Amino acid sequence: MNLEKDLKFQGNDPGAVRFGNFINYYSFYPPNERIERLPKNIWKTEDIIYHCLDVGCNTGDLTQAFSSFLCRYGNQNKILGIDIDPTLIDRAKEQNTTDIKFVCIDIMSSDGYDFIQTYLNNIGLKKFQIVTCFSVTMWIHLNHGDAGLKTFLERMSNLAEVLVIEAQPWKCYKSAVKRMKKSKNNFQHFQFLKYRENIVKDIEDILIQQCKRIKITETEDTKWGRKTLFFR
Repeated sequence: MNLEKDLKFQGNDPGAVRFGNFINYYSFYPPNERIERLPKNIWKTEDIIYHCLDVGCNTGDLTQAFSSFLCRYGNQNKILGIDIDPTLIDRAKEQNTTDIKFVCIDIMSSDGYDFIQTYLNNIGLKKFQIVTCFSVTMWIHLNHGDAGLKTFLERMSNLAEVLVIEAQPWKCYKSAVKRMKKSKNNFQHFQFLKYRENIVKDIEDILIQQCKRIKITETEDTKWGRKTLFFR
């Protein structure tokens, strides 16, 4: 039994997990809170098929909500949702009412990244029209360090025409580290991180300066204090 994944949300404490793979995540962070803040003027309105990648999809609730959001503009969409946790992917498949494809892969592994490249080749594309990363960057950063975060952002940039990033602020890092210590575990990279208090701005700078992305817009903060950034 995986005790970490069996932890339930109690009050405002979601428990401790290493990869953000909370089993009841969307009871804590409801999808509509993000969807209602998405900009309305950056999506193509002609009849097209959006091919999208949702990184860190958890049980797929937000993935399905985003699919419905795109349909409001008359556009079909084909979304690939990926997550590192096989239990979450199984649940996503069980409750999926669309043709979204859910796959368990680690995007930071060479096999995981190769899978994405092969998927694109099979549908005849070099990039997804949209790649979404909602509250994923902190877990990449804590588990792979500064170099891993930059690698992740470079990979996402290479995969996306439009890149959607909701990055956790520094206070979330401190909370995650504290919860992990309570479970007698730790994030070994944490004390060596150079990107720290201004991490959201650091991520924006990496994408603009190193990945040569252009920032389109950003949303207002959610109720839990996170904004979503959009890059072309």
